[in-house]
Amino acid sequence: MASKLVAWWQNSLRRRPVITNTIVYATFYTAAELSQQAFNKLYTPEKPDYDFASAARIVVAGSTVYPPTLYYWYRYLDRKFVGTAVKTVAKKVAAEQFIATPILLAAFYTLIAVLERKDDMFEEFRAKYAKTLIANQAFWIPAQTVNFFFVPPHLRVVYVASVSFMWINVLCFIKRQKNDNVVEKSN
Repeated sequence: MASKLVAWWQNSLRRRPVITNTIVYATFYTAAELSQQAFNKLYTPEKPDYDFASAARIVVAGSTVYPPTLYYWYRYLDRKFVGTAVKTVAKKVAAEQFIATPILLAAFYTLIAVLERKDDMFEEFRAKYAKTLIANQAFWIPAQTVNFFFVPPHLRVVYVASVSFMWINVLCFIKRQKNDNVVEKSN
């Protein structure tokens, strides 16, 4: 049974890579958001209820923007920088972290603000972007180095989705932090 499932999944990755990667990515985004909410419910003093609307917004971001963008981005990087030599991997990681990542993080905060129907779509972006980008670099530079050295190209988005489970927990944690600007305005 498990071998048939693996064979089906591998075939799906080859025949429908964007759809398959989207399903995998959305699954990990959903699991990460719900695990972050469960953690908050169990271990924070506030004990917030589960927020399925928030989970839905995170899933929308994680299933519409990232999988297709990353699929085509990694194809581009693999064509532009061929191989796994140290210099080549360094170029891929640098391009990933200093070109794609700033744009994708901005898209995340902007899309979530639109879905939350915020009056100021960029308020949270301004307050949290720098902290998120720094955390992202600390987490993803080593992870992407492993990705570009060892992971076969057709499994890159799946690898990133898997590692993203941890990263999304960090991202959701930062997203849930109180915005100092909002606190100051309400006082």
